Amino acid sequence: MRDTPDDSRAALARGRAAFLAACRLDVEVRKPGNVSVHSPGHGMQAAQFLDSAAAAQEALFAPGLAVGQRIEGAVRATLAVAGCNTNLGIVLLTAPVAAALERCPRARGAGELRAAVAAVLRGLSVEDAAGAFRAIAAAHPGGLGRAEAQDVHVAPTLDLRSAMALAAHRDSIARQYADGFGDLFEVGLPAFQSGATPADGMLRAFLAFLARWPDSHIVRKQGEAVAQTVLKAAAGFGARLAREGAAKAADELADWDEALKSRGLNPGTSADLAVASALLGQLVARGTDRD
Repeated sequence: MRDTPDDSRAALARGRAAFLAACRLDVEVRKPGNVSVHSPGHGMQAAQFLDSAAAAQEALFAPGLAVGQRIEGAVRATLAVAGCNTNLGIVLLTAPVAAALERCPRARGAGELRAAVAAVLRGLSVEDAAGAFRAIAAAHPGGLGRAEAQDVHVAPTLDLRSAMALAAHRDSIARQYADGFGDLFEVGLPAFQSGATPADGMLRAFLAFLARWPDSHIVRKQGEAVAQTVLKAAAGFGARLAREGAAKAADELADWDEALKSRGLNPGTSADLAVASALLGQLVARGTDRD
């Protein structure tokens, strides 16, 4: 059956709802070191993140936009309402998913959606890179610094996927572009789906990323050694969560949350990856792959 414009609009609406739900989970769940309704941090409040999601959704899920346009529009809308960078990583991870939903509106299973996202990533252009570069420079994430090649403050000469591949060794979000969102589909999505509830799944996805790779945001701001200590702590909490459940570990997680914030440690990249995993988890209907 041939896809119609109505199919694409419906898929974008489904994506928009999943995005907003994932962004709500982001602040409803107490993820250590991150801003939540339970605890502000790093000079930010949970309301800023919810306002950012509401603003970003329009460009992210608008019909007919290229990935770079979705990224730049969402980031500029976010900065207008939040006054700071609250969701750059989330926007970078969501834009290719939104484009994939529009192009392949009948993709429902994980394999189908992953293939659709991979096709979007293969088709990214220099213009997409230009839009993304402008957005990243405007958001100015902590520890951004300068790159020897394809610096975001200079007009790109490579397509967005190729430009991201240059940063993949030092940035987990860039690695998703280079590797076809492999970590999200192979680590984050199963972790989210393993949760008894969406909130439980969000925490499991967050800890899965934090315990597997040094958080890129912490590495940029505080260095690899500090990020490794957070990784080891996350592995311990993840194992306890698997054994006992979130309720029994709640007090310790709350203490760790405040301890990280008191040291200025923000595992923001792991949070962004967890939000994207929750987005995928709410889009994917289990057992519907036909390939």
